[in-house]
Amino acid sequence: MSDVTNNEEVVEETVAVEVVEEAVVEAAVEAVVEEAVVEAIVEEAVVEAVVEAIVEEAVVEAVEEAVAEEAAAEVVEVVAAPAAAAPVEVVAAPVATAPAEKKPATYLIKTYPVAEVAEVAVVEDDASRENPRKIREGIVVSDKMDRTLVVAVNERVSHPKYGKTVQRTKKLYVHDENNDAKKGDRVRVQETRPLSKLKRWRLTEVVERAR
Repeated sequence: MSDVTNNEEVVEETVAVEVVEEAVVEAAVEAVVEEAVVEAIVEEAVVEAVVEAIVEEAVVEAVEEAVAEEAAAEVVEVVAAPAAAAPVEVVAAPVATAPAEKKPATYLIKTYPVAEVAEVAVVEDDASRENPRKIREGIVVSDKMDRTLVVAVNERVSHPKYGKTVQRTKKLYVHDENNDAKKGDRVRVQETRPLSKLKRWRLTEVVERAR
């Protein structure tokens, strides 16, 4: 009995293995078939897209050529129409005439008299200009330097904040060419160009001598 049972079990196992193998083979065959079908579909789609693109390009080129031909025909018609309609003009032969006499070219040269320039210079040097140089009067407080004075000038100005009139003293460095003024003299000075680091004024008159 044991031998018969063993034989039956072996047969059953063999049948089961065969069934599994058939199922695996069928699954593999189905997968391969599906892949082949998908590839065929993809290839057909690609081919169709390429064919459509080629057809579109051909249609566009044909349309452009037709438009260009129509435009060329219109231009030819427009150019030919005026030429056909233009009347033929008869041009008379030019009559021979004597050559005109050549006249020498004349040039007008404008000159400015010297007197006008001199008058302008005089006007510029005149003291009646809009911004004359400043003139101040003060007392000489020092004459120790050569050809230089220190003049104290008193100014009465209004305080910027309180409005009260206050007196301020400024010291001006004045150029005295001949050393005429002495300490204590009242002098009149005039603004001038910078003569040194501090000198911006020059002596014009000694108003009153010191006693």
